[in-house]
Amino acid sequence: MTLVPLPHRLMSRHRETADTVTFELEPLSGGLGPFAPGQYAMLYAFGIGEIPVSVCRTAGGGRLTHTVRAVGAVSRKLCDLPTGASVGVRGPFGTGWNLRAARGHDLLVVAGGIGLAPLRPLIDSVLAEPAAYGRLNVLVGARTPGDLLYRTELPAWRRPFGAVTVDRPAGGWTGRVGVVTALLDEALFTPENTTAFICGPEVMMRATARELVHRGLPAGRVQLSLERNMRCATGHCGHCQLGPLLLCRDGPVVLYDRTEPLLTVREL
Repeated sequence: MTLVPLPHRLMSRHRETADTVTFELEPLSGGLGPFAPGQYAMLYAFGIGEIPVSVCRTAGGGRLTHTVRAVGAVSRKLCDLPTGASVGVRGPFGTGWNLRAARGHDLLVVAGGIGLAPLRPLIDSVLAEPAAYGRLNVLVGARTPGDLLYRTELPAWRRPFGAVTVDRPAGGWTGRVGVVTALLDEALFTPENTTAFICGPEVMMRATARELVHRGLPAGRVQLSLERNMRCATGHCGHCQLGPLLLCRDGPVVLYDRTEPLLTVREL
């Protein structure tokens, strides 16, 4: 783990949506070490500040890929940076997806909006070793068709079952409309032998986890990625506290059996 930002060069950038950009960073001198799927880095926009951002893909030479949505001063600056610009990076931080516990199980991946970004390296890992797992189900929800990420990769993720739904159809959309939990009726999984991985808006994660447990999936095999106002990444400032948890350190990936009573408390 590196606590001091190391300079990285922005090698390429791709605009995913009107307010979201995916870019690849390459270290200028020494890498940060391996990132597990689900872990995050702190990205520093020089002169502005830093924010936590999940790593959505890794490559040789310590290269890191991140998807950032412009919602604040730092994220807007990062999204506007041109190729060749410098970004400070520190990490890796946090807990990752526990794929080891899912070996031999059916997998249910449920993403909402930009929550697909931290799930992308998990999907990469499963597709690289398909014999180690059962059936892979990828369910993706977005506000509108224009908010969908990684559109060229979505078709390859639809085996044996994958589906995309949007809240508000537009622009000639002919696909599914509705909340992502409605797709569970068609997914191919047996609850007693399934591990679920969920990331997206908190209300969506609560509803999905609750529905999966209702269908018989043990709460201890439902993994959520929670991110709440992370600032320091080391568990010292307390901004990301959720009850007894400091999510920058104890998360972002946590089990639903541990967080279920916490997520039902208003404004906790």
